[in-house]
Amino acid sequence: MSRRPADTRLADVDWVPRPRMSALTRLGLLTFEDLLRHFPRRYEDRRKFDHFPDQPSDTPLCLFGIVEKTSYRRFGRRVIFEARVVDESAGVLGSPLTCRWFNMPWVKNLILSGDRIVLFGKPRLRGNLVVMEHPEFETIEDDAEHLLHFDRITPVYPAGDGITPRVLRVLIHRAIEESEVPALLWPGKDVPDDVWRKIHFPESEEERRDATEVLIREEFFGIQLVVCSRHASAARAPGVAKVGSGKLWAAVERALPFQLTTSQKSVMGEISSDLAAPRRMNRLLQGDVGSGKTLVALRAMLEVSEAGWQAALMAPTQILAEQHYLNFRRILAPLGIPVSLRTSARKEDSSGEQIFPPLVIGTHALLFEGAGLENLGLVVIDEQHKFGVLQRSQLVARGEAPDVLVMTATPIPRTITQTLYGDLDVSLLREKPAGRGEVVTAVRHPDKLPDIIAFLRKEITKGRQAYIVYPLVEESEKLVAKAATVEFEKWREILAPSTVGLVHGRMDPAEKEDVMRRFRAGDVSCLVATTVIEVGVDVPNATIMLIENAGRFGLSQIHQLRGRIGRGAEKSYCILLDEDPSENGEEKLAVLEKTSDGFDIAEADLRLRGPGDLLGTAQTGLPPISLGDILRDGELMTEARARAMEVFATDPDLSLPEHSDIKRHLANPRWNAPFLSE
Repeated sequence: MSRRPADTRLADVDWVPRPRMSALTRLGLLTFEDLLRHFPRRYEDRRKFDHFPDQPSDTPLCLFGIVEKTSYRRFGRRVIFEARVVDESAGVLGSPLTCRWFNMPWVKNLILSGDRIVLFGKPRLRGNLVVMEHPEFETIEDDAEHLLHFDRITPVYPAGDGITPRVLRVLIHRAIEESEVPALLWPGKDVPDDVWRKIHFPESEEERRDATEVLIREEFFGIQLVVCSRHASAARAPGVAKVGSGKLWAAVERALPFQLTTSQKSVMGEISSDLAAPRRMNRLLQGDVGSGKTLVALRAMLEVSEAGWQAALMAPTQILAEQHYLNFRRILAPLGIPVSLRTSARKEDSSGEQIFPPLVIGTHALLFEGAGLENLGLVVIDEQHKFGVLQRSQLVARGEAPDVLVMTATPIPRTITQTLYGDLDVSLLREKPAGRGEVVTAVRHPDKLPDIIAFLRKEITKGRQAYIVYPLVEESEKLVAKAATVEFEKWREILAPSTVGLVHGRMDPAEKEDVMRRFRAGDVSCLVATTVIEVGVDVPNATIMLIENAGRFGLSQIHQLRGRIGRGAEKSYCILLDEDPSENGEEKLAVLEKTSDGFDIAEADLRLRGPGDLLGTAQTGLPPISLGDILRDGELMTEARARAMEVFATDPDLSLPEHSDIKRHLANPRWNAPFLSE
């Protein structure tokens, strides 16, 4: 039988049912190769099944039985379909299992009495009855395709939109039989000839494992080719050398009341070299909270200013933008260096009206006309993950090839950096400036609140300040969690006569700014807040942070919040209050008690949450990772990156014949999403 090319369109194949085409299109399955790369999300060993349960289980079970009877009941607007399933191997004496589906009336048309059925789900105890609620299911028919679905290691595919895993199994099996094998970008060693058959229809666990590793390596290599291609393009992008005299920074450094860290000096040198080169800088600066990223950015901005260009710093919130503005003004005003603030609520210059402000700090307001950006030579983007790719690209587009420095105080695990920011050169700040006080973190139950209040009063009497953080602005009927606006009134009474302030994201900007100004000045002793203070707020006298309902916050988010204290020389205390955290929440809070190293916390966060939230691949022009796991398979990602970098180092233009498949891969339209370096 002659085989068809892997790029054959399914719409041109006669055995693909026409009514299925729209659903296949919605799943992104347009060609034979799309089918082959639609990998199983799990496998069921239908050669042997789990025993019918007589108790609940947190582990999903795969069961096979016969539908003894069904029922369909309506309770007002609620409908319940119920199937009583018995274990075929145990005969009529086998323990029955009740399966239920709520508000899914169509299920009654798919499951009938007498059907042989495969179930997958977690049994739960409901009263005295063991029940599976909303299990995945598949009825088994004695048809010509019986052995494709039963008595084997059976693939279960991501499905939906009118396509079942059973239908996909049939289509993918036939595509494997009739299509040419898609060429692997990086075949590596010992690649089985029938790798596609072994990933979809393995005859053993060993076959599945070996095929999976081959195709994960190929998937990661394809991603790294795109990332390294962008890095190579950025390295060749023409720019303008910007070399300042260094006098402005020398004056700033002499006035600093502390010494720069070794990390700061090293990173400043890297950035200065980038600015002096006739190509565009595209650099990511990672630094844990309190590591001194702002001073690194300030030096770069002053160098560009000395060279006759404008430098802009974009922050995600007005509070953070104003914090940067006040810090820069405090440092630069004695030297006569002007700085301008541009937000939606404020437009301010530190030395009167400036026709050409050399240093501009703002929020997303910098994206619009009238922001005063005329000769933009450097774009600094703080807390870059708070902006969408399109917003970052818009600001970069305001100049004619400005240098770009993106900064984050959320440390990123190495495998994520290699993937999400692989087109950027990376600098790390691992040290904290000298003179920072120790931060002690403790998890406490709410019944300890009286002791915590006494401690708060004692520290405030000493002249210290505190943050009290809540997950909600206002009370919610849907969430059992405390709200800042409600608790604020309680804290005013508890801590009287000390002054308590309130700040949250829904406040009027002018009101919010006034509260923050009074807190920075020491007129407010305690600030009740939401996560609006997560980044940028710098009050060295604040030494206490109490986070209520701590289990509702993300691990990295709490680490960012904790970074608001310990910014002075005094010992600081972070208290995490939670009444009954989940198992995951307990582990999360234990990590925060154990370490304050942001890079260790980022790795733990990746382990607990999984990489999906951190990657955000939809915003990067990269495809979602469909087969590999960036945490589990981190070594393969590192290996793929090294191989991709080697390709571009030896053949930057991919002119060699053996790179023709790579060239076609990079020409794929799916790589055309906006990207920061473009």
